Amino acid sequence: MATQTCPVRSTIVYLSDLTESGVLTDPRERRICEQILNLVEEISEGAAGNDHLSAIDALVEEYLDGKGSQKTRVNGDRLKQMLSENREVFESHIATRNCPSHDCGKLAPSPCQMACPAGIDIPTYLTLIAKGEDARAIEVIRRDNPFPWVCGLICTRPCEMMCVRSRIDTPVSIKFLKAFAAERAMSEGAYHNPEKKPFNGKKVCVIGAGPGGLTAAYYLALMGYGVRVIEALPVSGGMMMIGIPRYRLPREVIDREVAMIEDLGVEISYNTRFGADITYEDMKAEGFEAFFISIGAHRALDLGIQGEKEFPKALEAIGFLKDVALGNHHAPGKQVVVIGGGNVAIDAARTSLRLGAKKVTIAYRRSEDQMPADIEEVEQAMEEGIEFSFLTIPKEILGSEGRITGLDCIKAELIQKEGSDRLMPVPIPGGDFILEADAVISAIGQYVDDKGMEAFDRMNWSRRGTIEVSHASMETAMPGVFAAGDAVSGPATVIEAIGGGKRAAEAIDRYFNHIPQPRMPKIPVRHHREPPVEMTAARKMTLKRPSMPMLNVDRRRTTFQQVELGYDEESVRKEAGRCLRCDICRRCGKCIEVCRDKMGIDALQLGYLAFDHSTETDFRTTEKKCITCGACAANCENQAIVLEEKDGHRNLKLCGTLLNSQAILYCDHCRAVLPSAEYLAFIARKTGDMVKKTQHRLLCDNCRRSLSAKINVETRPSDPK
Repeated sequence: MATQTCPVRSTIVYLSDLTESGVLTDPRERRICEQILNLVEEISEGAAGNDHLSAIDALVEEYLDGKGSQKTRVNGDRLKQMLSENREVFESHIATRNCPSHDCGKLAPSPCQMACPAGIDIPTYLTLIAKGEDARAIEVIRRDNPFPWVCGLICTRPCEMMCVRSRIDTPVSIKFLKAFAAERAMSEGAYHNPEKKPFNGKKVCVIGAGPGGLTAAYYLALMGYGVRVIEALPVSGGMMMIGIPRYRLPREVIDREVAMIEDLGVEISYNTRFGADITYEDMKAEGFEAFFISIGAHRALDLGIQGEKEFPKALEAIGFLKDVALGNHHAPGKQVVVIGGGNVAIDAARTSLRLGAKKVTIAYRRSEDQMPADIEEVEQAMEEGIEFSFLTIPKEILGSEGRITGLDCIKAELIQKEGSDRLMPVPIPGGDFILEADAVISAIGQYVDDKGMEAFDRMNWSRRGTIEVSHASMETAMPGVFAAGDAVSGPATVIEAIGGGKRAAEAIDRYFNHIPQPRMPKIPVRHHREPPVEMTAARKMTLKRPSMPMLNVDRRRTTFQQVELGYDEESVRKEAGRCLRCDICRRCGKCIEVCRDKMGIDALQLGYLAFDHSTETDFRTTEKKCITCGACAANCENQAIVLEEKDGHRNLKLCGTLLNSQAILYCDHCRAVLPSAEYLAFIARKTGDMVKKTQHRLLCDNCRRSLSAKINVETRPSDPK
């Protein structure tokens, strides 16, 4: 049996053993332990309030104050120690109603929510979108992410990678549904900020107006802090604005969501470089008592080859994309070679094409299946005519008189080196060749520019040149200074920066209120349990993920219009309805086990529940075999599968999906509700129809016994006289 890893669950096991083993002979001790057990169970079920822990503390002290035996003292001390050492875990269960270890079954979070760096309650907002409640969906998202529209267009969607629906067919299109809801809410004037607290007199300086900095500013403003953001660029958004091309993320989308943050009173100082235009001492003199650093990773790594510093058209992708975003729309060249295999390389190549380059080639040192870029980005680049040269290692940028003429390369092969599982590109002798080019753009990575950070002299920096923090609180080694985003992680994603900014804001609030910082990252919060969307099993199985409408290729090659046009409303509602509501069903498989092994019916063909040995899933099968006995529902801890009686039918539902519906039968004599005809037939088969039918009437057990007794009396032979 697997060991319990959740301290809350371990405490329940310990208390259960105490109360059931007979060790507690004193009625008083037994009463106190049972009361504590009841409170801890409520914590593990998400039914606890803020007073539960203080009530448990009081009961533990009452337990220890008694005149019990040495054994009693040992038990009490052990219990007190368990609660003290794991206080943060108990508090997290109460605050978030989630158990990350999945030991507390009713609090097992959905895989998609756990995969989201910002911890967004995805099942809840998908359900609201399915119901057409887009504004409420945005409210749910913005509890954890102030940029739902931005992320709906450019998020790397780790949530979809963990979507359980992909075990049936394809993952739910979580990302694009978020974009639809945000655009619809914004268009209808229903995109609102939450109510902010009054100004508390404390001020925080945020350095960098990228996704991490703006996220921290958003949550700090809501908490009542005065926030000023220092930004070196003339625009806000950081890499969202200057690193992601407009055909993926229109500028007005960023502007609208940043404006929502400014509406909360956040002040953004543009064209202001920290450490030069304004200093640490200046901000301290103005009353800023905490600092959040989110300066990104805007410096490009060098290729380390000859010629990269000798030609004006030997460009860095980050600088190139930044210049384009700020208004320079000149083509880098007619024949452009981009070196790299990530999303930045793809963005630089597709941008070059749109600016008028005749031929664009991406040179990547590994194979296509090893490219870190999103597969959709690669496919779209290929559709637009961008060429790829895989297993290509650049050696030298060639040219004369300040003009590039080509890129000297060598072909490589992938070889597994000792001590590494990953295949490594190794040059092939004699595999030299030249890619013709008049511009070369390098996109092999970025690093943090620490210029201007000299005042934060007590911060620690890693060997990779990133700021070292406690990842639970994003706190640096310097008191009152916090950091997140690419400055901490190195080049990463927008959603990761948002998650770090949110954690930092919470930690800054704790810093001001002298509350100890957490030792582990906060668990995602389920704010409430939205009732699931109801639909038939046939509909649930036949709904398919829609394909994304795209701008035609000719226009894509020549303009910066948004490439992905978005789903229509009907497709959005249907797609949101494909969600399996894994926040309710924790996929324990008990329903299958009791139906198949205990009842012998095997009516639940739910292969997606088994991650190790999956079989086919078909919700429609249940209707053919189910006898609506209710055994599955009775054994479901989370009420994911329920048996309900409505409008003359007995309905079996799994997270809103109608698996079976059978007419309710009534006793012909007393009108009592009877099991279904299928269930009665099942019982008859099990008992061999030992109960004699009474005049072919449908009777309940009481009426059958009563009428059988009456018939027996009437047909009994008379006593001889």
